[in-house]
Parts: sequence; structure tokens; C-alpha cells
Amino acid sequence: MARDPIRAARVRVRHLHRSGPRSGAPGGSLAAAPAHPYARALGLLAVVVLGAWLGLLAVGSVRTPVGPMDTTMTLRPSLTGGTKINVAPLGALQLDSHTAPVRLDVDVDQLDPERSQALVKHPERLSGLQGEVTGDVASGTRELAVRSCVAVVSGATALGLAVYRRPRRALAAGGLALALLAASGVSAYATWNPKSVLEPKFSGLLSSAPSVVGDARSIVTDFDVYQQELARLVTNVTKLYDATSTLPVYRPDPATIRVLHVSDIHLNPASWHIISSLVKQYEIDVIIDSGDTMDHGTAAENGFLDPVQDLGAPYVWVRGNHDSEVTQAYLDELGNVHVLDRGSAVDVAGLRIAGTGDPQFTPDRSRTPGGKASEQLAGMRLASALRDQKRAGTPVDIAVAHDPDAARETDGTVPLVLSGHVHHRVNELLKFGTRLKVEGSTGGGGLRAVQNEKPEKVRASVLYLDRSTRRLQAWDEITLGGLGLTTAEVGRHLPEEKPTGRSPSPTGSPTSP
Repeated sequence: MARDPIRAARVRVRHLHRSGPRSGAPGGSLAAAPAHPYARALGLLAVVVLGAWLGLLAVGSVRTPVGPMDTTMTLRPSLTGGTKINVAPLGALQLDSHTAPVRLDVDVDQLDPERSQALVKHPERLSGLQGEVTGDVASGTRELAVRSCVAVVSGATALGLAVYRRPRRALAAGGLALALLAASGVSAYATWNPKSVLEPKFSGLLSSAPSVVGDARSIVTDFDVYQQELARLVTNVTKLYDATSTLPVYRPDPATIRVLHVSDIHLNPASWHIISSLVKQYEIDVIIDSGDTMDHGTAAENGFLDPVQDLGAPYVWVRGNHDSEVTQAYLDELGNVHVLDRGSAVDVAGLRIAGTGDPQFTPDRSRTPGGKASEQLAGMRLASALRDQKRAGTPVDIAVAHDPDAARETDGTVPLVLSGHVHHRVNELLKFGTRLKVEGSTGGGGLRAVQNEKPEKVRASVLYLDRSTRRLQAWDEITLGGLGLTTAEVGRHLPEEKPTGRSPSPTGSPTSP
């Protein structure tokens, strides 16, 4: 019996000798601790993402003809998704086509001269371009999907083999990459927005050619016909290439009323050139200025206003907090100008427009006590005038107030109200159905732009209204680089659906913001 403990001790010693010293044992070295499961998973995910991205960069693109153009289609990792169409050297179009961790890049490499000339010489062939473009895009997309699968699997597997040096772990990385790509495809399919082609954002020289998306009437009548709009897009890009330096003239539908909304010019003389150019390019019917045309409102500044008479379209104006009664009286005497104040209305270009001047005059940029309350009171008076117009059988189509606090008080009394003041854009569908559109500074902040670290951008909008219903169909937001910059963007937007809700009482007080 005495030998048993000794034998057991010897067995334990031999076992320790064979297996090595345990972690933390006296005289023994610490063994490497196994990696945490979460750390291993994150490491594998990093290998999968990096390998898939490298694979896409290496072999994940296809060259395919789309109509008369030769294009390169590529998938790229992205946080927001969407589609980017690069049309060198004219610029780029960005479409919010889907939401997924991958973006589709389409590079227009070159225009086939023979196919392009055939379309130009035989315009009747454009009617058949829809089917050709649809087939080309479908074929290219299928080939891109197959090649992208091969690319991400190959890239992730190769990087996994290089990092882990284990075939099973490398194959797992490749399988996970394929699963991620498939999930991205499902997400893109589930969030696919065919209307995105109707709301593109242009940059570069393409911003000078808004006709690539068709006219405002086609937006309504062909709203759900994505293939036709895609064919129209390719057709017009073809015309752009053929015209080289001469970009096509924008031709709105005759049944569309075109309104140019400007605001907060602040004594910037370049604004008149910009407005005049937009009037010609878009064939504007009426210009609406929501105030702050001046900076100090002095009589010495009045000469700055003279070009208003020669802009090529009627000019409707309301007073801002930088515009004085002296400014208003001077504009009231100029030809081609319609000054609105205290709810007065005017019929111009087939629209009835009413507005009110800002109740405050603060050229020193001070904030007077009770300033917001005075704006709201001015808005209530404007809303009362709008209700009076409606009862008289002359309903107002567009209301104008400089400050958004005043404009909000017209909710429920007019379809559309325009304002400015805040130097950035706001588009909001108010509680009772009135759409509030706030424009940025068409003067890029005026002389104050030189005081800022970065130049303030120049902003204006073209509003398209149906001539029969006088309701807003769409609008283009034009954004130009500020002082010393030459960038340009044009974004097409469509009104969202009107929410359901009760209507305000025609005799009740307007709602507060």
C-alpha cells in the first residue's frame, strides 16, 4: 500500500515532463494564450473584405457596349450604394439607385463613331434604342455579376491562404466573401429605386445640360417607365458627345410654367449674370426673389438694382430684413418688377403670387427681442390675406415671405410657399399640406463671402408647375462654387406624396412652427 502514492507521484512527474510546464507553473514559461473567438472572427472578416476588394479591383470589371457607347462597369465597396456614371470629359451623374455596401460605377470610355453617326443621321432609329439599351445593360449586368463573384471569391481565398496558410480557413474566407456579395445583391434588389434616373445629380459640364433627364411633363407621364427614361438618358448623352462643345439647349414642355427662385443676393453683381443665364437656358417664365437683395438698404445702393429690368422675365420681389423701405420704393418704380407686401397679390405668367415684406429691418445683423414673434405675426397676416383671396374666387398659387418663420404660418392656405434668409436650402411638406421651399444665397453670401474660411456656394432653383393645375411637378437645384470656384451641380427632384391629415379650419388661426 505504501508504494501506491510513490507510483502515482512518478506517473504525475512523467506526465508533466511529456506535456511541458503548465502556464503559470513555477519555473515554467507562459504558454501563448489562444486568440479570443471575437478577435478571430474580426480578423477573418477583415481578410474577407480586403481580399474581396482587391479581387474586384483586379478582375471585377467588364467592358460592354451600351447603345452607341463603349462602357466599363465595375462594382466598388461603398457605405451608401448608388450608381455613378462617369461621362468623360463632360462630368458625372450620380443616382440613388439602391442602398447596399456596393456601388455600381459605369465609365463611358468612348463613343463608337459609326453607331453614333447612324443615330444622328437616322433619328427614326432612336425609337428602337430602348430595347437595344435594355438588352445591353441586362447582358452587361449578368456578366458583371458572374465576374464579381469570381473576383471576390478568388481575392478572399488568396488572401486567406496567404494569411492563415490553411486551405480550410482560406476556403472559408472565399465562401464568406461570396455570401457577403450575395447579401449585397439581395439588399440592392430589395432597395432598387427605378425612379432614381429621374432625380440625378450632375457635376462638371453635364450640369449645363439638364435636358438629359427630359422635360417636366415627361417626369409625370412616364414616371414609372424606367426603361424609357434609361433609353432617353443614353440618347441625350449621345447627342452631347456629338455636339462636343455645343451643349444642347434645354427645351421644357410648353405646358410647364418655369419659375426661377432666387434669394439673398446681398449686393453680389455676379448674381445678375447668373440669373440672366438661367433665364435663357431654362426659358424661365417668372423670377421670384424672396428678399435680402441688398446688404444695408441705403439709397446709395439702389443703382445695384437696375439690371432687374433686363433679365428677360418678370421679377416678383418681397422685402428682406436687409432691404429697407427705400429699397422697396425704388424697385416699385422699375419696369418689369412686381413688389409684394402685406399680402398683396399679382397675376403673372399664369400664376397668382402673393407675398409680404419682412417686418424687421436689421442690416447690422442684430437680433431684436421678439423678432420671431413679429415674423409669425407677419405670416399670420399673410395667411389671412390668402384666405381672403380664396373666398374671393382668386386663390393664390405661390406665397412668398423672406423668413421661414413667417412662411410656416401659411400652412394650409396655399400649395407652395417660398422663403430665404437662412442661406441654406430647406424642402419641407408642412402639417396641413403646404410645401415650404427655402432657397440658399444666390449671391453666395454677398460681400461677406470674403470673410469666411470657405466660399459660400451660389444657389438657385428652377420650379416646374403644371400650367393647368398650377401645382409643383419637379424642381432643379442649381449649385455653383462660391468666390473663386468653378464647380457646378444640378440636381433633379420630385415632390413626395402628400401626407393624409385633417385640413385646418378656414377661419382658424394658423399653426405655430
